[in-house]
Parts: sequence; structure tokens; C-alpha cells
Amino acid sequence: MAELPQSRHLATEIPGPKAQELAKRRASSVAAGVSSLMGTYAVRSQDGIVEDVDGNRLIDLGSGIAVTSVGASAPAVVDAVQTQVAELTHTCFMATPYEGYIAVAEKLAELAPIRGELRTALFNSGAEAVENAVKIARTHTGRQAVAALDHAYHGRTTLTMALTAKSMPYKHGFGPFAPEVYRIPGSYPYRDQLDGAAAAERSITTLEKSIGAGNLAALILEPIQGEGGFIVPAEGYIKRIADWCKENGVVFIADEIQTGFARTGAWFACEHEGVEPDIITTAKGIAGGMPLSGVTGRAEIMDSVHSGGLGGTYAGSPVSCAAALAAISTMESQDLSDRARQIEQQVVAQLKTAQEKNPRIGEIRGRGAMLAIELVDPATGAPDAQLTNTAAEAARSAGVITLTCGTYGNVIRFLPPLTISDELLSEGIGVVVDAIAEV
Repeated sequence: MAELPQSRHLATEIPGPKAQELAKRRASSVAAGVSSLMGTYAVRSQDGIVEDVDGNRLIDLGSGIAVTSVGASAPAVVDAVQTQVAELTHTCFMATPYEGYIAVAEKLAELAPIRGELRTALFNSGAEAVENAVKIARTHTGRQAVAALDHAYHGRTTLTMALTAKSMPYKHGFGPFAPEVYRIPGSYPYRDQLDGAAAAERSITTLEKSIGAGNLAALILEPIQGEGGFIVPAEGYIKRIADWCKENGVVFIADEIQTGFARTGAWFACEHEGVEPDIITTAKGIAGGMPLSGVTGRAEIMDSVHSGGLGGTYAGSPVSCAAALAAISTMESQDLSDRARQIEQQVVAQLKTAQEKNPRIGEIRGRGAMLAIELVDPATGAPDAQLTNTAAEAARSAGVITLTCGTYGNVIRFLPPLTISDELLSEGIGVVVDAIAEV
């Protein structure tokens, strides 16, 4: 593929004429429940740029929701996929296994922030990983109840919808949901004003009084909440919750689907907290854009499931496994964890300058290249979803892929590829900041 210029360029308005034609075709063929943030259609991408059907080049501040961390169409990933496709596309690991699956499991055991002997099972999506982690925890403990936090997002399947906190658009009208799933308060420092110890005691009181430790198979949390608003818990919160789980024989599951693979400036966000989970779920950035997810955990927990109890027809596809090995190798050779930390320094400095001029930016938060701003009414601190949506749409029209999130719909999140240039990153953030100021 020819090199894609790493510069923003608007050849037409967004959406352009070709995108509008595709929108008409889409309306008559694609289910209405499948939505898209951008009003245009991609044809190719490299590093920090996505090109659309009308020749517009867009700055990518979303990475396909934290997926193309090694850069879109990363050369090593492309080479690995092309080679694997020519040799073996599919046999189903449950029928005729292959080495790539084992190699990925070995690599995850090496990288996961869990000591001791580990095991891994591979799947296709983050929701599948979460669902299977819960199955494994229930089998290991013989208990049924599972706890998740306020503002959590864990997927769209029946079980993971129950774990997810936000109703619209993820749960509305889709019930009834899986039973024995309980919601507990977490840590949201900007809004609850609690330190880590106080927030943890509030959570533990709910666990003990509303569920009972003896009934609880697992507690699952995101070390930094994603869809909930890129909420970084107060210092010490996760460590205290993990310790309580250990004391009570509860499987502690870290959902690192969005935070994993160098995104936060470490291989996994748990490492920032000095926390060692029992099980870790991974997906998104694991395979450079190919569908793959994993459940990695302590051998005694993972091996408690009977033979044949885990798997799936496409789970651990040989093509996705090849992509994952190439993506992880790229992260290692280019030290993308360090690059994520550099991105944090650059973006936070730029956002702080904007915040000094605009009190509607209530908080800047996140870690590494997983950053966000919460937009509020400066007089009351109330969430301002209208400002958020209007500013994000303006940035998209200006050629910057901009994602929102948050339980209250008032957070703009930044998930650039870790390979994006400083210049392109600064320009993209600048467009978003200007859009907020101009609304």
C-alpha cells in the first residue's frame, strides 16, 4: 500500500458525496440499531490518519476504540497476517490445534501482572472474555454471585449487559438480564470526593451487607473505567478491594480490555496500582485490529473448568494469533509504554492550558494515552452532555475522529494510536479544544 500522508486534509465537507451515497445504501441494508459516530466511511488508514471514501484525511484520536495502538495497518501486523492467511486460515483449535494459540498464551503468561503458574483461554471479543472469566470464577468457587461497579462497562451480551451500568444505549429494552449480578459503588474522585480508603470501605460494606462474601464468586472491575468516563479510582481503592477479595476467597477479575497493552503507560493498568488480580481479561489492543481476546489467570483457577467447557469455533483464530504476536513484538521493540507516557505529558499540558481559559473543562484525567476531559456547567459542576456532543460533532466535521463517553454523556476521550506523531497529536487535540471554546 502506498504511504498515507500523515496530515489532516479536507477534500470535501464531511460527509462528502460518496459517503452520502453509502449512507443511503446503509439505510436500506444495515440494522438501524448499529450506529456510527463519524458520518463518513473509511477506505484506508496508517498510523494516526484515516482516509475516507471522498479523499478526506482524518486525524485519529480513537484508534478504533483503543484497538490500533501499534498504528493502523502496522507493517509487522500486516506481514504476519498475510503470511498466516497464505498458510492456514482456520481449523478450529478445538478440532485441530496449532502453535500460534499456544504462543499467544505463553506471551500473555509472560506479560500478565500475576505471579506463579498461569493459564490462558482465547476468544474473539472483550465481552466473550468477560463472560468466560465469570464462568471460570463460578466453577472455581462453587458460588454464583458476581459484583460489578457503578459506571462499569463490560460488554453487550446478556451476562455482560447485566454487569454494565449504563442503560442507554447498552441495556435499554433488552432485559431480563442474567441473575446474580450485583452493582456496588466504586470510586469516582471528581464526583464523590472520597479518598481511596473511604471509597473502598463503602464498597466493602455493600458487598458484605447486600451480597455476603460467602455468596460471591467474583468481583470484576476496570482499573480505569472506560465507557463510564475514563474514571481513575482514588489511590489505594483497587488495592483495598483486591485484598478484601483475597481475604474472602473471591476471584478478583481485572477487566483490562481497554486499558491493556501499553495503553496507560504500562503493559496493564493494574501495575500502576501495585495490584495482582486472579484473572485478567484482554482484547482491543492485543492484535493490532484483528479480533482476539484472552482470559489469563492463576492455573488453579483456570484449570478448574472441565474439559470442553471453554472454547468457540473461531476462538483464538490462527490469523488473529499471528497478528497478536506481531503487535506485541512491535510494542516491545518500539517501547510503546514509554511512548504512551510521552503522549500523556504532551496532551495533559495542552489540555491544562485550555482548562485555564475555559472553566467548562471540569477535570482532565486518565493515564498514558487513555485520557479524557469531563465537561460541566462551571457554575454548578453539573454534567454538560449537550456541550460535549456539540463540540465532538464539530471536531468530527473538522476532520478529527472524536469519541465521547461517560455515564452522564459529558466526557470526551482521547485514545490516539501510540505511534501518532507529536505534531498530528497536537493538531487533533487543538481542534477539539477549539470546538469546545466555540460552542
